[in-house]
Amino acid sequence: MSAAGRSTPAPFDAALVLTAILLLLRPSGPFYVRFALLALATVALVAPAARRDWLVWTAAAATVGVGIVADWPLPDNHIYLLAYWCLAASLALGSTEPDAVIARSARWLIGLAFLCAVLWKSVSADYLDGRFFTVTLLVDERFADAVMLVSGMREVDLVSARQALQALPHGAVLAEGPSLELPSALRAMAATLTWGGLAIEALVAGLFLWGGERLRRVRLWALLSFCVATYALAPVTGFGCLLLAMGLVACRPDERGLYAAFVASFVLVLFYTEVPWAGLIRP
Repeated sequence: MSAAGRSTPAPFDAALVLTAILLLLRPSGPFYVRFALLALATVALVAPAARRDWLVWTAAAATVGVGIVADWPLPDNHIYLLAYWCLAASLALGSTEPDAVIARSARWLIGLAFLCAVLWKSVSADYLDGRFFTVTLLVDERFADAVMLVSGMREVDLVSARQALQALPHGAVLAEGPSLELPSALRAMAATLTWGGLAIEALVAGLFLWGGERLRRVRLWALLSFCVATYALAPVTGFGCLLLAMGLVACRPDERGLYAAFVASFVLVLFYTEVPWAGLIRP
């Protein structure tokens, strides 16, 4: 273990713990990659010295990278970000100023990730006209409870909508196209997710890439707000938890409230996935 690793501040160490928890709960890739990630995550959690060793995170970055190659081109976007993050942790732990290096790396990784998302959505016609979220809300089972809660649709309505959207065999044409009547509340929900999501992602990207040090707390609260609001509906737990672990390193050791907010939000994002909250409160 390097001397730099021994001086790792509390927020950085907590971020490493959250990252290890994420690897433990959401390993990805073929079985041999998942096994290696589970082993590395367990070691990082139970052995503080290993958690602060740059070699452990170099191994984690390499293992995630092997999984990306093995699953190409199917890995989710956040798996690439996870590989970069593990590599950034390794480089920071091997440096003489781990807190400064990891904070700078996290800021650029978060800012660039959000910028890429904004650019892609800005040039995607099926996103800007609302089709992406309208179709996703209807066909993705993971959104079903939230859709029924917000729009008033019943399960039979969702089944009917999915049948209307079902692709036909190549070359087949219906004599009469299916009728798809959507409630105004669903259209409003899709529009809110489309434009609200684009707006807050653009805000986060700008704050992380161009906001000065005086906006540090503002950018962190913007990231917290994005994660708490977005992942209540979007079933991408791994992405949300990873962003929160990365954002945590920008907290200062004496900022206990902000520190606690990041940890609590990490648990909340896991809660969103494990507990069907929308189904529990839906009439």
